[in-house]
Amino acid sequence: MKTGLYFGSFNPVHIGHLAIANYIYEYTDLDEIWFVVSPHNPLKKKNSLLADHHRLHLVELAIGDDHRFRVSDIESKLPQPSYTIDTLTYLREKHPTYQFALIMGSDNLLTINKWKNAGLLIDSCTLFVYPRANKGKEPGPEVRSLLKTANIDIVEAPLIEISGTFLRSAIRQGKNMQYFLPPGVWQYIKDMHFYE
Repeated sequence: MKTGLYFGSFNPVHIGHLAIANYIYEYTDLDEIWFVVSPHNPLKKKNSLLADHHRLHLVELAIGDDHRFRVSDIESKLPQPSYTIDTLTYLREKHPTYQFALIMGSDNLLTINKWKNAGLLIDSCTLFVYPRANKGKEPGPEVRSLLKTANIDIVEAPLIEISGTFLRSAIRQGKNMQYFLPPGVWQYIKDMHFYE
């Protein structure tokens, strides 16, 4: 089973996340994609992050019964802060017959040298990389050196410039963001008064 791990805070999950996952599933050889809800990215500030169980529920609402996708709370069960290499090691022990790959935006490649055990991570799995708005930014020498041995599959997905930061800000301003979010997600955010 070839499984793509799509890590993110999903704060909140939005149509951009789903469009990317849909595209990657349809245009690669992955058998399934797991949305791995991260408790806290060690490289990001923690402010305005919804509780793990709420973000997990939002992803469940977003993917519904789509057999191509599933949600994983594995990182909330591992020691904090969570590191991709540790999560990957744990998943490989738990699912030895699975072949895991990482799904990431091109912006993440620019800082992958800051990730824990980056060389080991890069050498141990395929990276499916989709475009993000970082045109013109080139990886530094340390990153270029790391990526020489990487198995990278550049996925020519559409560039989708929707961010959680934009959505949280818009909701805080009282804007109707219903078409940026799956219907169940928008309704739950409204009912719970999240990000207001």
